[in-house]
Amino acid sequence: MIGSTTEGIKTILYPVTDLEKAKAVYTALIGFPPQHDAPYYVGYDVEGQHIGLVPGGQGSPVDYWHVPDIEAKLAEVTAAGATIKEQPRDVSNGRLVATFTDPDGNVIGVLQDPQPS
Repeated sequence: MIGSTTEGIKTILYPVTDLEKAKAVYTALIGFPPQHDAPYYVGYDVEGQHIGLVPGGQGSPVDYWHVPDIEAKLAEVTAAGATIKEQPRDVSNGRLVATFTDPDGNVIGVLQDPQPS
């Protein structure tokens, strides 16, 4: 059996045009208020899955695969034919995110949490 170099899809980010209206709908769907609530991001942790609302409202939801080494994973997928869409960037306290597209143009995210010291 071959081991995976990902921790699976644990984060899904939804672009929204009106954060307050979206927050009301997702709070009703999930059944409790968000654990992270800021003007730039609203996040819910649901049974090991993180659901985030991101203002900007363009595009489709993006699934984020959690990986231990974002640079290594991007090198692997680009060698296999993917195209980098957004280079890795720190979004909060050392958490890195990046996106790439598969050969059909689907956007896929990768996320690396900071390593414990």
